[in-house]
Amino acid sequence: MATVATSGIGAGLTKLQANKGKHNKSLFLGHGFRIKPSSLPCSSRKKPPFQVFALGGGGGASEWVLDSIHNLFVGVGVGLPCTVMECGDLIYRSTLPKSNGLTLTVPGAVLALSALSYLWATPGVAPGFFDMFVLAFVERLFRPTYRKDDFVVGKKLGEGSFGVVYRATPSKPSSKEGDLVLKKATEYGAVEIWMNERVRRACASSCADFLYGFLESSSKKAPEYWLIWRFEGDATLADLLQSREFPYNVETLILGEVQDLPKGVERENRIIQTIMRQLLFALDGLHSTGIVHRDIKPQNIIFSEGSRTFKIIDLGAAADLRVGINYIPKEFLLDPRYAAPEQYIMSTQTPSAPSAPVATALSPVLWQLNLPDRFDIYSAGLIFLQMAFPGLRTDNGLIQFNRQLKRCDYDLVTWRKSVEPRCGPELRRGFDLLDLDGGIGWELLTSMVRYKARQRLSAKAALTHPFFDREGLLALSFMQNLRLQLLRATQQDYGEAAKWVTELMAKSGTEKDGGFTEAQLLELKEIEPKKKKKANAQRNALASALKLQRKIIKTLNESMDELSRRRKSIWWSRWIPREE
Repeated sequence: MATVATSGIGAGLTKLQANKGKHNKSLFLGHGFRIKPSSLPCSSRKKPPFQVFALGGGGGASEWVLDSIHNLFVGVGVGLPCTVMECGDLIYRSTLPKSNGLTLTVPGAVLALSALSYLWATPGVAPGFFDMFVLAFVERLFRPTYRKDDFVVGKKLGEGSFGVVYRATPSKPSSKEGDLVLKKATEYGAVEIWMNERVRRACASSCADFLYGFLESSSKKAPEYWLIWRFEGDATLADLLQSREFPYNVETLILGEVQDLPKGVERENRIIQTIMRQLLFALDGLHSTGIVHRDIKPQNIIFSEGSRTFKIIDLGAAADLRVGINYIPKEFLLDPRYAAPEQYIMSTQTPSAPSAPVATALSPVLWQLNLPDRFDIYSAGLIFLQMAFPGLRTDNGLIQFNRQLKRCDYDLVTWRKSVEPRCGPELRRGFDLLDLDGGIGWELLTSMVRYKARQRLSAKAALTHPFFDREGLLALSFMQNLRLQLLRATQQDYGEAAKWVTELMAKSGTEKDGGFTEAQLLELKEIEPKKKKKANAQRNALASALKLQRKIIKTLNESMDELSRRRKSIWWSRWIPREE
């Protein structure tokens, strides 16, 4: 019998004592254990030691091998599993410190917050995965099947670049659906169905109330995509703008009655403010889910009679940049009258979208690098201009304005200086409207219509502008008010910060003491930037090398795009309804 003696549980030393019997038994392997207190008196030790005894078994060469393996483990301080080495495992584990739970460290907390921020950053990685692989799949399972014969097509409501729109009613009298809008898509039908279903799941209040889409085919005609919406009204913002009563006709629609109030720029400003707020709320809903419309214009903004709000329609040109649907780097879809100067929503060097999971994971990075939502903001700014200046509401007037603005390098301040001295009463009335309340309307307009996309406000930032501090024609709902307050709380006002720094510098004394006086600050503002020096040979060589590098990258991207286009089918087509 062998004995293992320890100076109490938790001691660092273990002593093995061989049995003096006739047979050298195995110490531990394959045997049970019993623990008994040492026979030493309590006064001679600080802690009650324990002795571990191994009961003997059979001998032979196999025991020698097992003893050797055991001694190897014991020599390096590695305990065997409980089923083999119960005693050693009991003594060793009892000496380890026990954790009370999850330990939170500062680096770990920062890393976790960074990961969560990235997953929910626009356009939303986590919501994107849930929408794509859960909501879209479940929606497809319960999608009803329709055919064109299920509807009675009525009068034509309009015709656009991507299809013809009709008013329709269900052919079955038992149908619960009321009046409907039916669109035959001539182009991008599958894309428009996808976009409308995405909007219905993510931000239903931003666009018209979409129901379903279906594919109709016959032996005589090529397959056609049809889209169905609930009928909410047939008046677009373009129709309302053409009326001489604008914007008072909008006030009647929103309030449901004619107001017996004197007409003037203050009343008109309040109506236009209401329209712009509703438009920016709708755009913010689209942009937050990763969709850029690319064709914002009065013809694509409809007034919903039920909700008394303006909604966006016609998503045929929209791009879903969360997963890359309907986005081709070197292709643009736009109306040149309302398009931003850059024409492309993202850099032409951006490659085609990869697979859906990869595109979704990388979408926040590409969004922040390109800020594609600013394309729609420019178009919304031109609509703001049309509402303020009646002369810009016609196609010829808007085209002429775009030419003038281009000559002014897309600087509205320069354009105003060139036309204001000789402007007529209509232009003068528009400037007076924008100059109300200290010119906050003009300030918002110049923040939306700018040459560089990165200098334009986002829809979120525009909603926090002081122009919308006053309540419009309709009081905001609780959720809209809460959302607006949240936006204002999270938006950083860099102008106020710069003003605070300037005042701090002005009050800090003289240049010798590390500060500047107000006079010195004025001198700093008047300093003109130095003219660029002529490029030397080294800089020319560097520029040539960079130009060559860009050409190589462009060629490689075009080759990879072509290969990807050939081998990859439209993966998202499985969510689009097909002929039954």
